[in-house]
Amino acid sequence: MTGFASRTEEADGVRTLARGPAASIAYRCRAGSADLPGVVFLGGFRSDMGGVKAEHLDGFCAERGQRYLRFDYQGHGASATPFERCTIGLWLEDTLAALDGLTEGKQILVGSSMGAWLALLAALARPTRVAGLLLIAGAVDFTEALLWPRLDDARRRALAAAGSVRIPSSYDPEGYVITRALIEEGRRHLLLGAPIALGAKVRLLHGMADADVPWQHSLRLAEALAGGDVVVTLVKDGDHRLSRPQDLARLEAAIEELDQCPAASNAASPSR
Repeated sequence: MTGFASRTEEADGVRTLARGPAASIAYRCRAGSADLPGVVFLGGFRSDMGGVKAEHLDGFCAERGQRYLRFDYQGHGASATPFERCTIGLWLEDTLAALDGLTEGKQILVGSSMGAWLALLAALARPTRVAGLLLIAGAVDFTEALLWPRLDDARRRALAAAGSVRIPSSYDPEGYVITRALIEEGRRHLLLGAPIALGAKVRLLHGMADADVPWQHSLRLAEALAGGDVVVTLVKDGDHRLSRPQDLARLEAAIEELDQCPAASNAASPSR
């Protein structure tokens, strides 16, 4: 494995993994049995590893004696690097660095919203490392399929002229700054325009009351996935977060199911 020489640990249990001379990502990890695949949580856009789902899965994995990793991409939470300098490609590099440097053997990738896109990209880059994927309100290709269409002509002109624009958000009263680089670089990582050649087991969970990512987006993703073991669960009254007790129970059940899949057995060495 790589990256261990660059790790540091702080008093509150948050560790950091160097991502270059002046950049790092913050993470928390839990040791566990090698008899089960590890679990890696990939958070959403402007989210962090202290969210309800990330915290809940930490307790769930602790009870099961299962390895667990959660981290903040650059520009998120406790990680370094200003958000405005970040792109999908940079966050994918963070994800692969965490997977390569902080885990061993098979992993279940749990991606929430934007994290589902990154989980798929990581699985395509490291197919032998993946036991299965749990994708929650998957915002695959969101920069192009969801964000760009919501920008009116005035904001698109501002983005082209100034390189960034602030848009309103129901999660932050100050809104979010969106950069031209985020949109343009995101186009290099789009997945939904062709079949996604991934054989891993995939479970898709989406709330039908999701105001941010339409539940039909997960159906489109399911159609694009080439593997045969793809299951979509729609929660009629579920919102984008899917963080209620009954939603968290569904996450647990999906992870337990992926544990039992043939692809989750016989831990493999890290693929580079």
